[in-house]
Amino acid sequence: MSNKTMSSALISVFSKDGLAPIVKKLNDLNVTIYSTGGTEKFIKDLGIDVIAVEDVTSYPSILGGRVKTLHPKVFGGILNRQNHDGDIAELAEFEIPQIDLVIVDLYPFEKTVASGASNQDIIEKIDIGGISLIRAAAKNYADVTCVSSVDDYAEFLELLETKNGETSEDDRKRFAAKAFNVSSHYDSAIFNYFNKNHDIASLKISETNGKVLRYGENPHQKGFFFGDFDAMFTKLHGKELSYNNLLDVDAAVNLILEFKGEDPTFAILKHNNACGFAQRATVHQAYVDALAGDPVSAFGGILISNTEIDKATAEEIHKLFCEVVIAPSFSDEALEILKGKKNRILLILNDVELPKTTVRTCLNGALVQERDNKTDSLDDLKTVTNSTPSQSELEDLIFASKLCKHTKSNTIVLAKNKQLCASGTGQTSRVDALNQAIHKAKSFNFDLEGAVMASDAFFPFPDCVEIADNAGITAVIQPGGSIKDELSINYCNENNVAMVFTGTRHFKH
Repeated sequence: MSNKTMSSALISVFSKDGLAPIVKKLNDLNVTIYSTGGTEKFIKDLGIDVIAVEDVTSYPSILGGRVKTLHPKVFGGILNRQNHDGDIAELAEFEIPQIDLVIVDLYPFEKTVASGASNQDIIEKIDIGGISLIRAAAKNYADVTCVSSVDDYAEFLELLETKNGETSEDDRKRFAAKAFNVSSHYDSAIFNYFNKNHDIASLKISETNGKVLRYGENPHQKGFFFGDFDAMFTKLHGKELSYNNLLDVDAAVNLILEFKGEDPTFAILKHNNACGFAQRATVHQAYVDALAGDPVSAFGGILISNTEIDKATAEEIHKLFCEVVIAPSFSDEALEILKGKKNRILLILNDVELPKTTVRTCLNGALVQERDNKTDSLDDLKTVTNSTPSQSELEDLIFASKLCKHTKSNTIVLAKNKQLCASGTGQTSRVDALNQAIHKAKSFNFDLEGAVMASDAFFPFPDCVEIADNAGITAVIQPGGSIKDELSINYCNENNVAMVFTGTRHFKH
């Protein structure tokens, strides 16, 4: 593998952060520097000699800066093969300077989109010259070093300082890989902007913030997380999150967002399902009543609140072994108490928009769908029985419906006074799910008289409403849509049970 000593560099960047030490070191190493526009001025202001690209190409920057470096004398200097006699001869014939180093970044396309800028401003942030320079330099890594991101400046500066401008082929290939990572991610972001309505059935996923986890779902499996965890959460305390922690945290966040801005609401989750859930006047009471839903399953669970966790609540939580506690904020006293367990993970949930689509592997490919953003509300409900739910029952029905949406199918949720009494989760039969829920509720001494039932799908037979009625359930919420809906409606009418249809199914497989 051949080593190369840099003698010339092309530098043209949007962001100048961290660039000065590199430029100064290159100057110390007697590297000839070519540059354009604002970067050229930046280098001159450092008191360092720089050659304008226009002086090489004999062509000015045109079209408002859209065309600056797109010229054979620039790309010839980058793409020539230094061990190729024909290339060397053409460089001399056409007076093309050799370029050994390219430092270029890209216009901030994603940041511009995220800022809510106009379409025209976004289009202007589609880099043409920069992306072309990066691809050319990375392609020719046999002879050229390509630095394509400010994130790589520190590593490159260390290389300059330790090797005095000399690079190995391994060094150049490593930076080339980083460059193609940058360019492919950039193109994916642009495509996804143009295809935001998914008119083209093509999947482009690019995540550059990868994190190696201790292991996957089990210790013998490798695991990784790709995403911006620090944008979602502010981590205050505790050990590193595991693969399974992250799955549970995802379920917890999606559930609690259904109750954003409402009265204090607290959830306890195990294996992606809520085992305890309550909404009360205070967060302390919400936690106490959530825990009462299933104090056995709560052990080792994921806890989440839609409001600040105070001292009184923290004192109660501290009695429980739990993996993760999430809230929009913690009081100083609460934080001090909860930090008493060194491994307990404490997270502040930031106000971040979740992706509009969900993706999961399937067979030899992937399944993609729109996120289920539909939340059942009072306006959606259609009473289909002679009995009409009372106001308190209506509130419990909506409460139970939100919970049901975020519980594994087949599921039945039983609730009373905005407290989860029990749920049947992930069952192959809806009857089994209901019987599981009733058994569990009774085992924790819940009185189901006057409780409500939510189902994630319709009832093809009246057996579920009959079982629920016998257990004391007085109101039912379900999507409806079975050709045999009338069988369940008739049973409810004959037994004074109120039932409402939402018209929306919320399966969670």
